[in-house]
Amino acid sequence: MIKTVFIKKRNRKKTDDGFTFIETLVTIAIILILTAAVGFSVVRYLDQARLAACRNQIETFRLALQSYYLDCGRYPSKTQGLSALWEKPILSPVPARWKGPYLDRKVPADPWGGEYIYENPGENNLPFAIISYGSDGQKGGEGNDADIVSWE
Repeated sequence: MIKTVFIKKRNRKKTDDGFTFIETLVTIAIILILTAAVGFSVVRYLDQARLAACRNQIETFRLALQSYYLDCGRYPSKTQGLSALWEKPILSPVPARWKGPYLDRKVPADPWGGEYIYENPGENNLPFAIISYGSDGQKGGEGNDADIVSWE
């Protein structure tokens, strides 16, 4: 009986030994389509993450500016800018009671690589404003190109 099983396996043709070239191409095409679909959805989440990071950075600057104000009695001037939160300003008015740094690192670029805009006084009768021009780097815009501001 063992002999017969061995003979039957030996006489069988080997037609199922691997994939054909067409099957391989179809598999690669399916993988590429799935990868593209995932890639497009990741880009959408990447934009949302950049927007959230920008809002968090603006909030960090806002809190640091409040600490600066408590120590120095005034906010940095527009010419001193946000860099006054990292190193003591040398431009007038030089604060005598500066106890910084008020940030744990130098002022970074916004998530799109642009610089944050600091204004003193700010919009709507606020003492300061911090603005990022969004992904397009231009004032105004909608969607991903919209400005992110400290007063909203």
